[in-house]
Amino acid sequence: MKMKLAAAAISIFIISGCSNNKTEPVQSMDHTTEGQNKGETDHSMIEGHMSHDQVVSLNDSTGKNELKIPSLLKSEKDEEGIVYTVRAEKGKTEIFDGVESDTYGYNGSFLGPMLRFEKGETVKIKTVNELDEETTFHWHGLEVAGDVDGGPHDALKPGEEKIIEFKVDQEASTLWFHPHPMGKTAEQVYNGLAGLIYISDNNSERLELPDEYGENDIPLIFQDRTFDEQKQLNYNAAKNEDGTIGDTLLVNGTLNPKLTVNKEKVRLRLLNGSNARNFTFKLNTGNSFVQIATDGGFLNEPVTLNEITLTPSERAEIIIDFSKIQTDDDLALINEEESVLLPFEVSNKSASTSKTPVEMNDFSLTEEEQDLPVTKTIELFGMMDMVTINGKKFDPKRIDFTQQQGVTEVWEIYNKPDMMGGMIHPFHIHGTQFKILSRDGAEPPENERGWKDSISIKPDERVKIAIQFKHKGVYMFHCHILEHEDNGMMGQVKIE
Repeated sequence: MKMKLAAAAISIFIISGCSNNKTEPVQSMDHTTEGQNKGETDHSMIEGHMSHDQVVSLNDSTGKNELKIPSLLKSEKDEEGIVYTVRAEKGKTEIFDGVESDTYGYNGSFLGPMLRFEKGETVKIKTVNELDEETTFHWHGLEVAGDVDGGPHDALKPGEEKIIEFKVDQEASTLWFHPHPMGKTAEQVYNGLAGLIYISDNNSERLELPDEYGENDIPLIFQDRTFDEQKQLNYNAAKNEDGTIGDTLLVNGTLNPKLTVNKEKVRLRLLNGSNARNFTFKLNTGNSFVQIATDGGFLNEPVTLNEITLTPSERAEIIIDFSKIQTDDDLALINEEESVLLPFEVSNKSASTSKTPVEMNDFSLTEEEQDLPVTKTIELFGMMDMVTINGKKFDPKRIDFTQQQGVTEVWEIYNKPDMMGGMIHPFHIHGTQFKILSRDGAEPPENERGWKDSISIKPDERVKIAIQFKHKGVYMFHCHILEHEDNGMMGQVKIE
């Protein structure tokens, strides 16, 4: 089933931060052959490097299987005061009918449950590693102390456990958690380690947005994968040093998903949980939707869009009003290539009358923040296993920057083009949420004027952000193409 956009829809071209999924041996960028001058590009020597303008297309979802909704992990205090227990486990999962594949999961065989936190509460979590290899528990987007964040320094060996405790001190948002072990993040996420976090607060509760979990408030974890001839997840066979992509889409771990909705406003919490693929989301009918939130919280007011692009680790909350979409054709969420990501089956049932508020937040850039000088510059560069930040690969013993707790600074991130022209790098900073000041000197688009922890940076683009850390500790900053992260495109900032 291939659905085409309505004539009114705008077709776009996206330079994708993904690989071409070739697995042949990769040569050094500086390799020269006889008769070739150093500095000239021998394209045969970069076999396996990502294609900058073409990636393998996704197969259409047939809509055969109803979308799985992650379970809600119940909070229960035991005699130690532990509210949650989160276990990294290995198991077998039937992704294709009748065929089991080896997978990883949290509190289960594949992916993980949703954790719900309230602003102001103190959370105590027991993390347990039941894998046969080291792992960590990274709370992506959560503003916590460095020793709780779950970076590569906090690895748990097989059989080990650790109790962490923190106070939730940030506004309502959709966050996630995943592993972050040294050199193994890409494979562990690929095998299934990912879960969601919802934070709620007084503001989110008063807004009367769709909030019936699994009914009109739907989490959507988008991940592309490649399966071998035996329909097994096989990371080593699929791996590409420049970002591993696949031709098969899983949404919440569901193959060929569909989502049944009522004729009402439905809130979709989008997470690009892929290793490297960028996703542009739009409706095949060309209808618009509204975005209400970024990575770390609500926008000030809804922004009407026809499409939204998320790079790996970025999140967005959107609302689609299914009571106003009139079509005789099948309705679906598609990507920029018109591949069907998620078909919708709209029932005749009218349901809740939730609102889309005009005012949702009081996010602002102060004049002081806008006038601050740049104090830290970051240059992203390279490809495959030769990626660097400021010309260096990650060294766990090296502190790249220091910053004072509670002090706002301006960082400038530059994506330096490589010999192939460059690629989008999704840049993530641990332990904080930041504000985008500018993109190449211009104001960010309306739907980026909110809290962010990951940001898409195009080749030759300069982005300025205002950033403050609430807690002390050592935090990672890195490209969230997971193979780039594993290959050393990562640095450390120490907050004192």
